[in-house]
Amino acid sequence: MHSSKTAPGRSASFLASTALTSILFALSPQPATAQQTASPEIKLPPVVVTAPQPRPKTAPRTRTATGARPVTPATEALPAETPPTAAGDPVVYSATGVATPARETTSSVTVINRQQLEQQQLRSVPGALSTVPGLNVVQTGSPGGTTSIFLRGTNANHTKFIIDGIEVSDPSLNARVFDLGQMLTGSVERIEVLRGPQSGLYGADAIGGVISVITKKGEGPPTWSFTTEGGSFSTFNQRASFGGSTANYNYQFNVDHFHAGSVPVTPLELLPPGQARINDYYDNKTYSTKLGATVNDYLTLNYVAHYTDAKLRATNDKCDPITFVCVPAPLQTEQVVHKFFTRGEAVVDPLNGRFVSYFGVNWVDNWNRVADPFGFSGPLVISRGDRIRFDYRGDLKLAPNALLMVGASDETESFRQGALNKSSNLRGQFVELQTDYQRTFFLVANGRIDDDEFFGSHATYRIAPAVIVPWTDTKFRASYGTGFKVPTLAQKFQDFPPTFFANPNLQPESSTGYDIGFEQPLWDTRALVGATWYNNDLTNLIDFAGNTNINIGHALTEGLEAFAAVNVTDRIKLRGDYTYTRAIDSDTGLELLRRPKHKWSLQALWNPIDPLTLTATLVHVGEWIDVSRDGFTRGLHAPGYTVVNVAANYQVNPNLKTFARIDNLFNEHYQNPTGFLRPGIGVYGGITYMGGVPRLPDFLTGG
Repeated sequence: MHSSKTAPGRSASFLASTALTSILFALSPQPATAQQTASPEIKLPPVVVTAPQPRPKTAPRTRTATGARPVTPATEALPAETPPTAAGDPVVYSATGVATPARETTSSVTVINRQQLEQQQLRSVPGALSTVPGLNVVQTGSPGGTTSIFLRGTNANHTKFIIDGIEVSDPSLNARVFDLGQMLTGSVERIEVLRGPQSGLYGADAIGGVISVITKKGEGPPTWSFTTEGGSFSTFNQRASFGGSTANYNYQFNVDHFHAGSVPVTPLELLPPGQARINDYYDNKTYSTKLGATVNDYLTLNYVAHYTDAKLRATNDKCDPITFVCVPAPLQTEQVVHKFFTRGEAVVDPLNGRFVSYFGVNWVDNWNRVADPFGFSGPLVISRGDRIRFDYRGDLKLAPNALLMVGASDETESFRQGALNKSSNLRGQFVELQTDYQRTFFLVANGRIDDDEFFGSHATYRIAPAVIVPWTDTKFRASYGTGFKVPTLAQKFQDFPPTFFANPNLQPESSTGYDIGFEQPLWDTRALVGATWYNNDLTNLIDFAGNTNINIGHALTEGLEAFAAVNVTDRIKLRGDYTYTRAIDSDTGLELLRRPKHKWSLQALWNPIDPLTLTATLVHVGEWIDVSRDGFTRGLHAPGYTVVNVAANYQVNPNLKTFARIDNLFNEHYQNPTGFLRPGIGVYGGITYMGGVPRLPDFLTGG
């Protein structure tokens, strides 16, 4: 077992040695064709270059990973596998770390772009993910409530969440997850949901898959926009943005405010006699920026930052210490959250695109304050989780159809709460090869070794081939990969005597998984259908037992994801998704919690006249096994539910847009999870105004 600490300065030397090896290899002659890509550590849109040209001496090129933008793909009206058109293919980044046409992607991935977020008026990431196949979203009541995602039947902490290349999980949380209930969509450009074990490229935590969020980048003349809306549950939201670009700079600034002042969450039947329900209150202010500067033909600098300041007042439980009978508390709990994520990056391209290097540093700071008069951990708990990460990646073009990537990372995370102050170090190195044969056979293979301070080395890998049948354009694809997750600092060290104790002897969780599927374009590519069967075998799962956490045996998750998307006409587009999930404890045969067997959704878009866009979304989630609100009663059968949302957008003129929507149109009453009501029917409306800026100061324009 490896337990030595990383010495000061070791991160820099470790990454520098990896970079030097790659650069020396790159100096050998290579074919004069390359595609600029974004680092998989950063997961951001690249500039796509079909073939390198001689360097212009008068106008330096913009080389970006953090802020770059690809060739504009075809307009997508509905998520993910919408049919490609003559205007070009949609592209995918997360599956390989480089811009890959969706047609050539060998992995199962869903893409939600900015156009879809605006058309359906999706204000938070949990809402945006509700229709994604293979994924179940669970949120405790109101906006801002704790949100968990179960991807392909794996645990809520088995999906890695990345924002602009920054891994944003909170080291201070027991499960070391990112609570995406705190994330708004005002600055989001696209969301990619990559399914299946991905530790070969992404390292620890990517057992079920990866969710990658890419935010807006400034482009073109300076513009600004402002949105305001109001509606049910004392909702009053605002968004503002300003951005643009010049020959050498790009800049984007965003402010997003979400306010829901009165959301009924606690079921009335759970309240003690005579106790009134207190509605939840949530307020979120999120600020973000993305900046880029081309220093010269060979060097580009990029910077991104996100800061969230959120407050949630909610009703927790009050439990009798002797009988352990719990009821909703008469006083609310107040949770204050501060989240700060930032990344700086240098992109070095000395060989005209044949070998591009990305050097980056990330910092994540999570500060949480919970004031709960009846809290299990005391009336006031303040915790902080930090992570600093150094990473390097080199992209080497071996041939016009082959790209080799190598990379390394060194990260240290820490957890502080009261007198407890713990940290751990994790270093990793990876290699990936992406190639194709005559644009009909595609292969992606990667491998990674991670070295954890407490658990030593762990090797993971993934191989994903795909073939496109020339005569029918049928794509068959498959993948096989492994994943792992180390126990969290809280699970190893945080005690709550006399009722709970940490377990320093926990071992890492691991998995192997495969999937196989097909996609078939129809009706002259106006329609696309497909299906994927998947299977995951998980070992050493960490679960609660008595007064501590332990490793249990095996769990099995398997299922089917199927979809059909069609452009009925140029103005009418439809999409349907269906997911079947079987998730069981292999040792007992019991179903795992909060994994519904059946889920299906329908989405429709109608553009009756040019200025008007109408959308409708139906999501049905079947019954599942759950626990009671207090967590003491397991094996509850939670009933399924069906929710319908509709939205309308009208472009009054090039600068002004009005919009309205109805969430939960038929006022479906349901709990998800058990013991927490989800909002009933809600009606909202507002306006967006966009404008330009006549002129910027000379220091911004380069004049």
